[in-house]
Amino acid sequence: MKPIMIALFTAFILPAALAQDYRYGLYLSPMISWFGTDVDNVSNKGVRAGFGANITAERHLTDNWYFTSGLGFSSVSGRLVNSTSSFFRFPNHTSTIPEGEPVIYKLQYLSIPVGAKIKTTETGYLVYFAEFGLDPKVAVSKRVDIPSIGVDGERASGEIKSLNAGYHLIGGAEYSIDGNASLVLGLGYESNIFDTTRDYEANEKDRSTQKMFRFILGINF
Repeated sequence: MKPIMIALFTAFILPAALAQDYRYGLYLSPMISWFGTDVDNVSNKGVRAGFGANITAERHLTDNWYFTSGLGFSSVSGRLVNSTSSFFRFPNHTSTIPEGEPVIYKLQYLSIPVGAKIKTTETGYLVYFAEFGLDPKVAVSKRVDIPSIGVDGERASGEIKSLNAGYHLIGGAEYSIDGNASLVLGLGYESNIFDTTRDYEANEKDRSTQKMFRFILGINF
């Protein structure tokens, strides 16, 4: 995991840090996450708590428009239930999951969000903003809990895809506190575009996409 973080920092964050016309931000995001599915036999059961952290850089383009990028980390989860018995492949063995029993996925992603942001003119100390963009990402931790067969936090690299991409929509406000610094409050929605889980011949093919709702707290400087 450390080599990946160093490589991403060197490739994307360091060049931005050397530029003088960028503004930076540090955000923390409590969140809830769940799966969306496209077949009747596999369904999401409830939402799960998670959290995220982002280092951002934004650059003014024209008028009220800005380019945004950075590095993000998210720890998310989701619970899937199959109405028929299914097979689950671990690195060293394959287990049978009884019908109706949940599989709880615990995933951690590193992402490189890239987007466009529009801001209002400052009124008093407030600026309102909206942002949309894409999120290429890599899964750096892939674990599952399966209570029905006694599995707790076991690695599941063969069942979860390492690479994915998503899109995000964010809205919020900045409150100026001192010079160029401002506090940020916002809400965000993010969805993976591609299937999170792998499909094998023994199981029904489905498309399970991770979805997240964020509560954003941060500072720009």
